[in-house]
Amino acid sequence: MDSYDRRLALGAFGRHRHICAFFNGPDEEQRILRPFIEEGLIAGEKSLHLVDPHAHDDYVNRLRASKISVGPAMATGQLEIVPWDEAYTRGGAFNQDAMLSWVDERLTANSAKYPRTRVVAHMEWALLDLPGVDDLLEYETRVNDVLGRHDAPVICAYDARKFSASIALDIMRTHPLIIIGGVLQENSFYASPDDLLAEIHESRRRRLPASPIHSPVISTA
Repeated sequence: MDSYDRRLALGAFGRHRHICAFFNGPDEEQRILRPFIEEGLIAGEKSLHLVDPHAHDDYVNRLRASKISVGPAMATGQLEIVPWDEAYTRGGAFNQDAMLSWVDERLTANSAKYPRTRVVAHMEWALLDLPGVDDLLEYETRVNDVLGRHDAPVICAYDARKFSASIALDIMRTHPLIIIGGVLQENSFYASPDDLLAEIHESRRRRLPASPIHSPVISTA
């Protein structure tokens, strides 16, 4: 059993490392994810966090308040906190192909120096009124293929207060693992990427509303 599985009380699930988590605000998120973050740093692993640029300082302060060794880890580059406008929304838009390449390149580069990369990716950028955010579900589906080539557990953190229940269910379908009540488990809602991509493309062909924020791409009925 992997060390991060033990600390999250979870169990190993083969090669799957794409994890979905819905939190009711930053306090709950920090409480649940602290062991995941702290253990990776202690083990000498890379810790990569993608955050709201407007909440960067608050996020760093929350890590410090939870007794995580932020200063030394950031000084060495082991802990890296990247504003999402330098990743997901570079240039004021979301380009899923560019982001998939970014993820693959960063994880490949990290593997040359660290035994593993642990990622916490905040996903509220998808609520912004920017070109390309409609592709959230397709991106979350396609990134499974990228993550399958790396030993890098990725937690996609969603603020449950900001996403509708129907959108949350669609998002869950793209993740093989899910954190519920602080416990990591296999996601019974998960559907294969091939099936999901077929649904998304069929919905577009029929000219159904494509925005994952204002109207679900994927019917879950």
